[in-house]
Amino acid sequence: MKRRIVKLYILSAITLAGVYSCTNLEIEESDSIISDGFQGIADPSSAVEGLFNTVAGQYSDQANRFALNEVTTDAFLVPTRGTDWGDNGRWRNLHTHDWTTEAADIIGPFNNWNANQLVASQILDSRSNASGQNIGDASFLRAYSMWNILDLFGQIPFRDTALSSTALPEVLTGQAAVDFIIADLDQAISNLPDVTAGNVENNAASKAAARFLKAKVLLNKHIYLGGSADSADMNEVISLVDAIAAQGYGLEAGYFDIFRDSADNETIWALASGVGNRIFNGLHYNSTSLGGGGWNGFSTLAEYYDLFEGDPNNNRLDASGAPLDGQEERRGGVPPGGTTFSSADQTTDDGGFEAGSNVGNGFLIGQQYALDGTALEDRAGGPLAFSREFVDGNGGNSLINNSEVTGIRVIKYAPRFGEFRSHQPVFRYSDAHLMKAEAQMRSGGDATALVNELRAIRGVAPFGSVSEQQLLNERGRELFGETWRRNDMIRFGQYTRDWEFKSADKVGDATRQLFPIPAAQLLANPNLVQNPGY
Repeated sequence: MKRRIVKLYILSAITLAGVYSCTNLEIEESDSIISDGFQGIADPSSAVEGLFNTVAGQYSDQANRFALNEVTTDAFLVPTRGTDWGDNGRWRNLHTHDWTTEAADIIGPFNNWNANQLVASQILDSRSNASGQNIGDASFLRAYSMWNILDLFGQIPFRDTALSSTALPEVLTGQAAVDFIIADLDQAISNLPDVTAGNVENNAASKAAARFLKAKVLLNKHIYLGGSADSADMNEVISLVDAIAAQGYGLEAGYFDIFRDSADNETIWALASGVGNRIFNGLHYNSTSLGGGGWNGFSTLAEYYDLFEGDPNNNRLDASGAPLDGQEERRGGVPPGGTTFSSADQTTDDGGFEAGSNVGNGFLIGQQYALDGTALEDRAGGPLAFSREFVDGNGGNSLINNSEVTGIRVIKYAPRFGEFRSHQPVFRYSDAHLMKAEAQMRSGGDATALVNELRAIRGVAPFGSVSEQQLLNERGRELFGETWRRNDMIRFGQYTRDWEFKSADKVGDATRQLFPIPAAQLLANPNLVQNPGY
């Protein structure tokens, strides 16, 4: 973004010189293209709409931000199956923590989220004459963008739109970064509308959404600053969650229904993000005829699957869609042979239904079936039965040379509800509820009652007491695939632990908790400093 701006002004200067050499035309000062510096956005409402759409597209991506937050953890990995998903080791390096400063999934998010915050700053510039609603939206989106940069990279290059385009952006870290983000969120809370539960629209922010993000920043504040959680911050997290609940948001039964394109009391902020990547990236080519079949990539580790209650080797549903193997609702299940989903279940919210889907919910393991109950096969004619292990061609565990059926697959957005719908909840009340429980725990209180309240809604037995490990596990069960796993593991001190396929020399390596600053950005802005370990 910065390079494009500089080139634009150089071109403008050349053009201006050419004009003066030919004629004595007067140049209007309000023309931001040929003036010295930014002069404001002509249509801030359109700019806000465009920024929401940009963020929605970035959120729906299976690479970049999603990959950094999920594939670098125990929750997702992408083995190479033959020549599929090799991509020069891109996916494997994320899971093993062997990424480099030139990794595309690191460069992309750094550039994207910094570009977002610059657009938001231009909207917030007084010369853009933005409305109160525009100011609220832009403040929220700038805070969200800057928080993503802080969480992933630990330092935020910030360009003041009042300065010359040639001025180097200052770099915010630690307390200064947190204070800036919190100030934006306070401004967003002041300017955004109250949106009660059940009325959330795609690409629309609200006071509740800004309060949620403020609670998330405060919960993680001690990670960004060092030390332990501050009781005052934890008390404010509790107050912010209570304020969200006062607007009618709350826990809601019917776990997988929350991810349909319909109103619910759980969703606090949703984006118009297509769910296709979330559906197809793990499904086998023969799993469904939807959209031409799956892409057979993303899987989860057995140890993550085992966080859920139930038979470790089976995950079946009965004819009514109820679990058979002792698993909880959130683990989902596979429709067994001879069983099909009812016509009511096949009705979608967006009209994108294609009546060939017998794909289950949640975690798919074991034999998969067609809509008529026929056992599906892989492309070589063997059983399409997803396994717990990642077995290579030599019979050993590996991320390369896997067969087509290794790895448990994950489906949060059921394809039978529409594979083309564009609706993804980003902030949910159950997350806020668990943040409140964690804030109580980190300020010396007990999280047990709040965690058990959620577990009762999800139909699983209560805990006698809740430890930090149990709270992290509960977040893993409730929020799988929602881009929170890395953030949670860091906060609970487990991102550096060992898991299957992580490189031995990266176990215990705290420098991997931040990603490297891309080399090109270091050259462009000397105020940036490379993170330790790179």
